[in-house]
Amino acid sequence: MALTATMGTLLAQPAAAWEPSKPVEFVVPAGTGGGADQMARFIQGVVAKNNLMKQPIIVVNKSGGAGAEGFLDVKGDKGNANKIVITLSNLFTTPLATGVPFNWRDLTPVQMLALDQFVLWVNEESPQKTAKAYFEAVKAQPPNTFKMGGTGSKQEDQIITVLLEKAAGKKITYIPFKGGGDVAVQLVGKHIDSTVNNPIEAESHWRAGKLRALCVMDKQPMPYKAKLTATQSWADIPTCTSAGIPVDYVMLRGIFMPPGVTPEQVAFYLDLFKKVRALPEWKEFMDKGAFNQTALSGPEFVEWLGKNEQMHRVLMKEAGFIAN
Repeated sequence: MALTATMGTLLAQPAAAWEPSKPVEFVVPAGTGGGADQMARFIQGVVAKNNLMKQPIIVVNKSGGAGAEGFLDVKGDKGNANKIVITLSNLFTTPLATGVPFNWRDLTPVQMLALDQFVLWVNEESPQKTAKAYFEAVKAQPPNTFKMGGTGSKQEDQIITVLLEKAAGKKITYIPFKGGGDVAVQLVGKHIDSTVNNPIEAESHWRAGKLRALCVMDKQPMPYKAKLTATQSWADIPTCTSAGIPVDYVMLRGIFMPPGVTPEQVAFYLDLFKKVRALPEWKEFMDKGAFNQTALSGPEFVEWLGKNEQMHRVLMKEAGFIAN
């Protein structure tokens, strides 16, 4: 009788939910110091600090081929739930630009964590004090006078540069660097005239009085009102459209897993990121980086991905960036 009761008790207990069985590899398909790398390393740190999972997270940068190295690695690791990848909009641009055999549908979408902003930056000593003045200067100068620094080629920063060129009717010399951190340093050193760095990539230089923020490429101003410089908060930066530059563009910060993982495995990471996003440290990180805090999962995320893939196909085609 006792044995039967014990068996019944054991059978009544729910099976333990899935969790990683070894360290989780967190792939960054970009260089160190950029926005995706900073977000991945931030997540790695707060997950460990707050004991949100038993296994550690190991961040691995695989930036080769504009991120193709990272995407193909995750695509090829079918069923490995101990691996996740953080994505930029190179999720869409890299396969279009390189012809590499990869599409976001080859991965398992988990969560949009946020959307990242693009700010038009110049050196603090630049004669262009406003976005309008910058735009007018580009239009007035001979073609290719202005040098725009950006991360990689045929990716977000260069797409935005082409949008600016089309709006101004003038060519801009685009100079690619390995990561957003490098790009900001090049502008501080006046080796280039402007950048469209994400807020988090240029924030420390802005605080230090080395860079000037001219406008943000979103449909509305950023909501963050805490003063970061002597005179400005993120909320004080006008939209580029309001300043007469008809360009708006935001970038994905999303999490994907390899193909062939189970719903239970996806659910573990959804729960993990729910816990991360509830932390006060996450709020601080969002504030510091001035993120657009749209967060999606499930069918809504998939629908957003489909629409943005199409938008990038149009932008890339117009820019002449699609591989033959």
